[in-house]
Amino acid sequence: MSTAPDGTWIVILGLALGSFALRFSFIGLVGDRRMPAWVLRHLRYTAVAILPALVAPAAVWPTATGGALDPPRLAASAVTLAVGLTTRNVIFAMLSGAATLYGLIWLLG
Repeated sequence: MSTAPDGTWIVILGLALGSFALRFSFIGLVGDRRMPAWVLRHLRYTAVAILPALVAPAAVWPTATGGALDPPRLAASAVTLAVGLTTRNVIFAMLSGAATLYGLIWLLG
């Protein structure tokens, strides 16, 4: 199914304007104002919420296995979570999860 070139450009321009409007609303309109404490408190958790949201689908429905559950990926996720909670070190948690994943893939074939 093909679309008309004019329709494609309209969609691209609409997405560009929407993206600009979203960014400008935070940077241009609110960028030089002091935010309330409750907003800053909630924004502190944004980065913490993004990484699990990006990784969870790859751990639960990995494309490498056709969407089937995979013991090495589940174990690596559990190790990453456990190390992150106990050490509070993001880099060490990610490295230990990666080592677990590749170690189990190597061991289990």
